[in-house]
Amino acid sequence: MTTLSSIAQSGLQVAQQRLDASAHNVANQSTADFRRQQVQQQALAQGGVQGQTTRAVEAGVAPVQEAVEQVSASYAYLANLQVLRTNDRMQGALLDVKA
Repeated sequence: MTTLSSIAQSGLQVAQQRLDASAHNVANQSTADFRRQQVQQQALAQGGVQGQTTRAVEAGVAPVQEAVEQVSASYAYLANLQVLRTNDRMQGALLDVKA
């Protein structure tokens, strides 16, 4: 059984991976024949997600698309962080009740 914290941590890691790939794309948008990086996410059977960074088939970067990706990845990161914080508070409350 996978713990809630490990599921949220995998979400944090993939969100960070998405941010890194998008930042790399923006930094290299002026490079000739640059093919953007993209992160393919996949849910794991035991819980959580994993991400794999691949290269796009076509060359070029769309700055507006990268801005949307960065906002989306930031929200995913914050949501998983909130899950970790809530889990910590719940475990602390449970320990207070049992003590």
